[in-house]
Amino acid sequence: MTDIATLLEVGGPVAALGGGAAYARAKHPGIYWSTVGLPMSTARLLSSYGSVMEACGLTVAPSRLRVLAVKATTRREVRPVPPRRGIIRPTSTGLRLRLRLAPGQEPADVAASAERLRHAWGVHAVYVTTIKPGVVELRLVGFDVLRKVRMPRKIAADFLKIPVALREDATPFVRDYRTVPHGLTLGATLSGKSMYLRHLVAGLARQPVALVGIDCKRGVELAPFAPRLSALATDPDQAAELLPALIKEMEDRYDLIKARQGIAPATPDEEVTSDIWGLPEHERPVPVVLLVDEVAELFLVATKKEEERRDEMVTQLIRLAQLGRAAGIYLEVCGQRFGAELGKGATMLRAQLTGRVCHRVNDEASAKMALGDIAPESVSAACAIAPEQPGLAIAGDTSGGWSRIRTPYLSLADAAKTCHASAHLVPDLPALKPFRPNVPVRLVEPAAPVVKPRPVTD
Repeated sequence: MTDIATLLEVGGPVAALGGGAAYARAKHPGIYWSTVGLPMSTARLLSSYGSVMEACGLTVAPSRLRVLAVKATTRREVRPVPPRRGIIRPTSTGLRLRLRLAPGQEPADVAASAERLRHAWGVHAVYVTTIKPGVVELRLVGFDVLRKVRMPRKIAADFLKIPVALREDATPFVRDYRTVPHGLTLGATLSGKSMYLRHLVAGLARQPVALVGIDCKRGVELAPFAPRLSALATDPDQAAELLPALIKEMEDRYDLIKARQGIAPATPDEEVTSDIWGLPEHERPVPVVLLVDEVAELFLVATKKEEERRDEMVTQLIRLAQLGRAAGIYLEVCGQRFGAELGKGATMLRAQLTGRVCHRVNDEASAKMALGDIAPESVSAACAIAPEQPGLAIAGDTSGGWSRIRTPYLSLADAAKTCHASAHLVPDLPALKPFRPNVPVRLVEPAAPVVKPRPVTD
């Protein structure tokens, strides 16, 4: 009886500890990783590194000098040599370590064994990145960071670089307009497309840029951001008037660049430019980001007159996509589908949109519209996104690379509050003044009357 009582006394705390660990792993994976997963995975890695590398075929035969040294000093068996391991650096989501590849190895050899390494060391995923020739970095992710997205606390934000989502390797996905000028975002209803757009607007609102919106859903998506918008069109008729103004603004900027190019021959080379970024800061016009929501509404027509208007708008969008980068005009186009069935010019416009983000879609053809021409391998991954995971998307680029990303939750009220607080950053662009949205004046509640203390009397 004494032994049973002792077991019960010891087993109670152990069971409670095990139950707490299971609860933390399910509900708070970050806490579980920091307290339990990180020490266990580190111990597995240190104790089994050599044998795991040998089982994965990532070892090479030792050099003759090493064989002679081992035989001369010890009687141990001469074993194959694994890649030299660097210092293990723990993070809040996993581990990072660098490997110096052995002669004859390449990064593709390590990437091909990523799934084996994941199981051997008990982590959620392993990603391989090339640092320099002969050196790769292993990023071990301890849990599914896309299940409950938390952006890193320290993100190196820069001008026209907006962190909008988290990649599956726990690094931020940054929308960089200087590197990828134009982008296309596709997704079905309730797929998280609007959340992605909110993060873009909220991030750009804090920077000295001009935001122009075309929202043919009567402005229900972009109207809450009106205090920060330089122009807003809420139907195709208004868009047909706004786009020529943007074309005129682009042409004026090209005239400014041409005037700078025609300066005297004695001008230093660094002052000769072919885009606005080479202009002196006091002469440089502010960048313009055009946000188009539900782009298909600009293509749909019912009459011959509307067809002519559609062709003009599509031509103007194509011109902005082809020529706008040098003038500092960038496009962010969103929609549910964007294929040749929309009409003339749709495919040509899509070809100019370098960055691609595909949320959950209703059919494979829609995924191919977004990713099929730049990263065909990612189409199946886009089709596998479940409706229960809004905000999850596949981000691809023209290099053929792609990754899973997920946008964190941002309420419409918080995004609108950010735009209202940064309304003073709206630049002065005379060409867009006629299209500036009317912002209703917020009623300020009167302050409570100050109650003065009454003197105490007898």
